Amino acid sequence: MICLLPLQGYVRSMQKKKKHLFLHVNDGSCLQSLQVVASSEMYDSRLTFGSTVEITGSLEKSPHQKQPVELQAQHIQVIREGHPVNFPFKVKEKHSLEYIRQFPHLRCRTEIFSSLMRIRSEATSAIHSFFKDNGFVQIHTPVITSNDCEGAGTMFQVEPPVGERGQDAEQGHFFSAPAFLTVSGQLHLEVMAGAFPCVYTFGPAFRAENSRSRRHLAEFYMVEAEMCFVNSLEDIMRVMEDLFKTVTEGILSQCAEDVDFCHEYVSPGHKDRLNDMLKKKFTVLSYTEAIEVLKNSAQTFAFKPEASTCHRSHSYQWGCDLRTEHEKYLVQHSGNAPVFVINYPYDLKPFYARDNGDQPQHTVAAVDLLVPGVGELCGGSLREERSEMLRSRLDKAGMKDAYQWYLELGLGPHGGFGMGFERYLRCILGVDNIKDVIPFARFTHSCQL
Repeated sequence: MICLLPLQGYVRSMQKKKKHLFLHVNDGSCLQSLQVVASSEMYDSRLTFGSTVEITGSLEKSPHQKQPVELQAQHIQVIREGHPVNFPFKVKEKHSLEYIRQFPHLRCRTEIFSSLMRIRSEATSAIHSFFKDNGFVQIHTPVITSNDCEGAGTMFQVEPPVGERGQDAEQGHFFSAPAFLTVSGQLHLEVMAGAFPCVYTFGPAFRAENSRSRRHLAEFYMVEAEMCFVNSLEDIMRVMEDLFKTVTEGILSQCAEDVDFCHEYVSPGHKDRLNDMLKKKFTVLSYTEAIEVLKNSAQTFAFKPEASTCHRSHSYQWGCDLRTEHEKYLVQHSGNAPVFVINYPYDLKPFYARDNGDQPQHTVAAVDLLVPGVGELCGGSLREERSEMLRSRLDKAGMKDAYQWYLELGLGPHGGFGMGFERYLRCILGVDNIKDVIPFARFTHSCQL
């Protein structure tokens, strides 16, 4: 008795011979299409590239070495005809990611973008599994917030149209206070850290940066974690490194075909570089050491960490912020392997970063993870738990009233970090433009669909 199986999918190619039809059909669940062999009597002029079909047949061993099985069709139904002449992607052409990006409503039908999205899906699952396996509690932090995580980025303000606010809100804000789309869930995680040993969140964040560069999005995803009873940056760095390596190894195991295809399509040779990252122990540089490396470099930078960027008197002055080009050079200097930069100047970091008390070079216990091709991937710190030092810093910044609730948390030693999800995907896949690793890119002057 022949067991008939249904196949629903989209025609990738069709070849008509004298006695047989040969179709390649893909349903999006994996990269490879299934070959369908049918009698030429089943030919339908609507069987073209992009057609939606439902085929019933038996799965048989294929005589060809490149495919283990094929479907011997008993019945072919064309659900919807494709229109290959007007379709912007041609089956035998290799289209660049830049070209594909012009068609946000259709690019998911290309092999490369469907591979990118399957990898993104697997990465999402792997991140959740990592935190679950390590005892973290997931927290759904709010998208709408009244805090700005102390300068984490320019924010989108949230207000309904004036005519729809209602009588009570006509003269004020809908929420009785300014409200914004979140740039970070960190402060909400710190609230929850008062009840759980380890918490994390994974969700959208928003920044109103007027930039169309390959590194910026107005809407993106952040992975953020907060841990109680951590007393050193090494504790945080260990979780960062374990997260990166565990998730990446899981993706390479579960999505090997898609990853290989992406590397070949986008960045040949990147798989070897990625495997090298996984084998190496991440190195550590202090901020002070990083400035010395830049000072001794023969490379010409577009932006020097000098007086104009740090209000000091001479070039490569300690206390200046690092730009992406500096971060990438530090990675190169470290053997093209991920590198932690730790102990940043006090004035460069927010109020919640723990004071190291190391005069005269006043630093805080903060850390950034820099990776090849991207620069900063993760940023974190020990949090300031000493109430007097915290109160003093908020007083100096004129923020005590706004963050009185933070003073009331009364947490013990704790710390955490955030990782940009799209930056992570760029790093492991070698994708140059961040707009190519998110389903629907949002950036200044562009909100299609």
